[in-house]
Amino acid sequence: MYYDTDAFTAAQSGYRIAFRPGERNYCPGCGQSHWTVGRMTAECAFCATALPINTGGTFGAGLFHNSTKAEPLAA
Repeated sequence: MYYDTDAFTAAQSGYRIAFRPGERNYCPGCGQSHWTVGRMTAECAFCATALPINTGGTFGAGLFHNSTKAEPLAA
């Protein structure tokens, strides 16, 4: 069995198809441009091809950071 020990670099992984809000998006499956947009993916209204939404931001744990020190809670 082969295990790849090289680190992943996004710059060398090639072009990744994604739905880009605010732009004209054509479906890679059928070429239409009508989409059902959700929170994480956009789905083509004609052939149901799903694409991740490229918002340019991060998501998940650690998205919000509070720089002030928290006060202890009263019992």
